[in-house]
Amino acid sequence: MNTQLTTQPAIPLGTLYGVGVGPGAPDLLTLRALRVIQEADVLAIPRPSDFGTSVAWSIVKPHLEGQEKSNLAVGQERLFLTFPMSKDPDILVPAWNDAFQAIQSRLRQGLSVAFLTQGDPFVYSTFIYLQEKAREMEPDLKIEVVPGVTSLSAVPAAAGIPLADGQERIAVIPATYGLEELRSTLRAFDAILIMKVSSCIRGVIKVLEEEGLMGCSTYVERATSKDQKVLHDLTQIKGDRCVYFSMVFVHKKLRSGVLSGKTSHGQAPTDKSPRTQVPQAQVHQEVAL
Repeated sequence: MNTQLTTQPAIPLGTLYGVGVGPGAPDLLTLRALRVIQEADVLAIPRPSDFGTSVAWSIVKPHLEGQEKSNLAVGQERLFLTFPMSKDPDILVPAWNDAFQAIQSRLRQGLSVAFLTQGDPFVYSTFIYLQEKAREMEPDLKIEVVPGVTSLSAVPAAAGIPLADGQERIAVIPATYGLEELRSTLRAFDAILIMKVSSCIRGVIKVLEEEGLMGCSTYVERATSKDQKVLHDLTQIKGDRCVYFSMVFVHKKLRSGVLSGKTSHGQAPTDKSPRTQVPQAQVHQEVAL
C-alpha cells in the first residue's frame, strides 16, 4: 500500500509598506498613503519610548476614527514599536532588530504591514534601516514605498519663503551630525536646511552670527502642525534648547530671479569672499517680487 505524504503549501510572505505620513498636518497625508493605511493588516507605529507619543500615529489616527466599524478597520492590528532617540549604535541596532522581528513574524503569516513614518520613508527615516534588514533576512519580500510630504518642503512653506529658484543650490544637513561641516556648507550653498537643531541651536546660531547670516535665517518647529512656530529673529531662541522637530532655514537669495530675466543678485559667498549679512527686509522684498 502506497502512502502519499501531503505537505501544507507555504504561506506567501505579506507585503511590507513604508508609508510617509507627512510633516505633521493630518490633511497633508496623501491619498495613496491613506489607502495603504486603511487596507493594511497591520500598522507598525514607531514611538520614541515605551510610553512616548507617536507623532506618525497622531497624524494618521484622525483618518481612522470614523472607520473603526467599517470593513477596512476590522481586525487591523496596531503594532507599536519603540525606537529610542539616540545616536548610539549599541542602543539603536538592538531596537531596530527587535522591531523587525515583530514585523517579520506578521509578514510570515502572510499579513501586510504598513510602517508609518513621519515625512518621507527615504528621508532621514528609521524605515531605511528596517528595509535593509528586511532585504537581508527576507530576500523575496515585496517592499513598497509610499512617498510623503517632507519637512524639506513644509518648512519653507511655513516660513513663506521659496526654497530655491533659478541657479540656487540647496543643501540639507542634520545639525546633530554635521555641525563641524556647517560653516563650509553655508558658504557653498544658497539655500541651507539645518535639520533637528534641538540641543545644537546655540552652536548653529554662533556659526550663523560669525558668517553674517542671521538676517536671512528662519527658525521653524513642528511645521504644518497645530503647534507650528516660526521665528525670523533667531536671537529670541539663542539660549534655548529647541524641540526635536525643528529646523533653521538659511535663505540667501543671491541667485534668485535669474529665470524671470532679473539681474543676478550676486555670487554666493566663498571661503575667500566677504560674507555680508543680508537684511531680513531685503530678503522678504526679493521674495515678493
